[in-house]
Amino acid sequence: MKRFDFRTIFGAGLIVLGGLMLLEKFGLIHGASDKFWGLALLAGAAYFLVVFYQAPATRWWAIFPAAAFLGMGGAAFLPAAFSGWGGLVFLGALGLGFFTVYLVNRANWWAIIPGGVLLTLGIVSGLDETGLAGWFSSGSVFFIGLGFTFLLVALLPNPGGPARWAYIPAIVLILLGGLVASQETQAFFSFLWPAALILAGLLVIWGFFSNRD
Repeated sequence: MKRFDFRTIFGAGLIVLGGLMLLEKFGLIHGASDKFWGLALLAGAAYFLVVFYQAPATRWWAIFPAAAFLGMGGAAFLPAAFSGWGGLVFLGALGLGFFTVYLVNRANWWAIIPGGVLLTLGIVSGLDETGLAGWFSSGSVFFIGLGFTFLLVALLPNPGGPARWAYIPAIVLILLGGLVASQETQAFFSFLWPAALILAGLLVIWGFFSNRD
């Protein structure tokens, strides 16, 4: 039996690309090259997902390339009417990857924060691209999303004990998001973005070291 090598994958890729181009010539599909690379990225995501599920406890790192490839591949297959949601698909997939790391091992509570931030950024991106934000500003959605992220840190199980410190940034950020939602106060509170992020980072570091004592 001949060994399965790269040439087999390369040949199969050429066949898929040629088939997609023929379908495009007949008017059955559009954007054959985009579909091809989308399939290639989804295949890469499937590979890393297999690596992850073989040993989730030790190969949790594989979920990150899997999520990235899944997000990019999924965005390539979005219909033209939903093209503005590409950022949400990509960033949302990355965010779910971080949440998966937490679910595999609850000691990885830190993964909740980048997971929530990425999901929030994805939602903000989708709302901005599609114009669905309404009277809520993107800054408001961002702050509220960060607030709920820290609320999850406080509420979800943590082997190191309850992270009660996370209630502080959660409440502050949600209230700040409500204030920024008003168009009248949006300009005034816009300068607080960097300050809020610095405060959130300091609280995360403080919470980490205080739990070790």
